Amino acid sequence: QVQLAESGGGLVQAGGSPRLSCAASGRTVSSFAVGWFRQTPEKEREFVSAINWSGHYTYYADSVKGRFTISKDNARNTVYLQMNSLKPEDTAVYYCAGAAGGATSGTSQEYAYWGQGTLVTVSS
Repeated sequence: QVQLAESGGGLVQAGGSPRLSCAASGRTVSSFAVGWFRQTPEKEREFVSAINWSGHYTYYADSVKGRFTISKDNARNTVYLQMNSLKPEDTAVYYCAGAAGGATSGTSQEYAYWGQGTLVTVSS
């Protein structure tokens, strides 16, 4: 059973650059794709970014492209989401998710494992 645990959220000023971490257990991150999604009370869960099993392919939503970077550290069994130039509209609970397979996907239904989420609040 794969377990994912996010960390790194909190209150950040607009323009800030926090890094979210997603620590995996039960399976190595080098064997499956990992995605980040986010959700607010007003919106459905939306895709943010994903990285494939090898780390060679990454995928971003248009809203974060050029500002967010996803990466993985196989030795630490952790996937990161570096967020730069944050905007108030980036405020959300951020979830990491593990896919059953190795390919990236922007569809939440493709992900079998989910963390509990970490709240990022961006103040203007």
